[in-house]
Amino acid sequence: MSEFNNVTVVREANVYFGGKVTSRTVVFEDGTKKTLGIMLAGEYSFDTRAAELMEIMGGELDVLLPGSTHWKTVKAGGSFEVPANSKFDLVVKEIADYCCSYIGG
Repeated sequence: MSEFNNVTVVREANVYFGGKVTSRTVVFEDGTKKTLGIMLAGEYSFDTRAAELMEIMGGELDVLLPGSTHWKTVKAGGSFEVPANSKFDLVVKEIADYCCSYIGG
């Protein structure tokens, strides 16, 4: 899906790591949320509350998922899921354009 219809976009940006990761929240009619953002090259750690589906629309990164000892490379067109109440690490190799969907919350 390349566009979302009948949504509300939260005006204020989500800014992390001194502006190296930014996103905007999109709220759907049924109350579900997604964030659309950009991550600059770098290393990042994130905590989750809800489970997440991260779709990488551009760029390339490596992700270390909870419970794993092996890094997984994800390129444009790829995705990965992160469980609720967990932590994951990223090494962004080149600017990554992403869509994060919050699953069940």
